[in-house]
Order: sequence, then structure tokens, then C-alpha cells
Amino acid sequence: MIEDSELKIGGQTFKGAWIAVVLAIGSTIGTGVWTASSLYGRLEAVEAVSVPDVAPLHESIQLIEQQLKDNDISHLSAKLATLGTNLATISSQQEKLLEITTSVNKLEKEIEAMRAIVAKAELVVDDVNEIKENWKTAKIEYDDIWSALDALAMPL
Repeated sequence: MIEDSELKIGGQTFKGAWIAVVLAIGSTIGTGVWTASSLYGRLEAVEAVSVPDVAPLHESIQLIEQQLKDNDISHLSAKLATLGTNLATISSQQEKLLEITTSVNKLEKEIEAMRAIVAKAELVVDDVNEIKENWKTAKIEYDDIWSALDALAMPL
């Protein structure tokens, strides 16, 4: 199809293969021109951007660096390691305190149970003392009755 085509320009006759070559070269040149134009437009846009003054940023950076030096940041890792060790020690001590607290709570319960037992024992002791007093009174009365019976059995 394209091989059978002919194009006449200014008295020259071009056959199909040459037309394809000319179109390929023309499109390549057109694409190159379009790309160069696009690149040129981008460069103009970059040139239009104004670069702000970086002097205040430079001063701020110097101020931050000075503050870091003043705060002795270089020794911060050593201080953090010490702090980590201290936190581990505190955690260990806290676990021991929790165990002690549990033991103290258990002992408090046992002490309350012992107090109840002591209160009951005091009541029993009071009852025993009352029984002793009653026994003494009964013994005196018993001795008096025997004395009376002996006196009746042996009149003077």
C-alpha cells in the first residue's frame, strides 16, 4: 500500500518508502523541537523562583549547635545508660516491695484472726474465773453445812 503511493513535490516524484522515511525524520525533528521547548519553559520557571535569604537560617543553625554544645549532648548516651540502669534497679525494688506488701497483708489477716481468738480466750477466762468464784462460795457453804451437821450430831 504505502509502497504503491507516490507524491509529487516541485517536479520530483517520491515513492512510498521514501515518504515513510521523510515522515519518520520529520516527526523525530518535531519531537526534538517540542522537547527542547518544554525544557526551555521549565528552565525559565526555575529561574523565576526567587531563592530566599538563608542568612537567618544559618544563624538559627549556629544557635542550635551552640545550645547542643552547652547542654553537653555528647554525654547524653552515658546519662541515658545510667538512667536505664537506675530504672531497672527501681523496677526490681518495686517488685520486692510488692512481695513485702503481700506478706504484710497476709500477716495483718493472721493478726486479726489471732485477736479474735484472744478475745474468745478472754471470755473463756472470765467464765472460768466466775466458775472459780462460784466454786469457792459453794465450798464455803459446803463446809458450813458439814460443820452444822457435825454440830447437830454432837451437841455440847
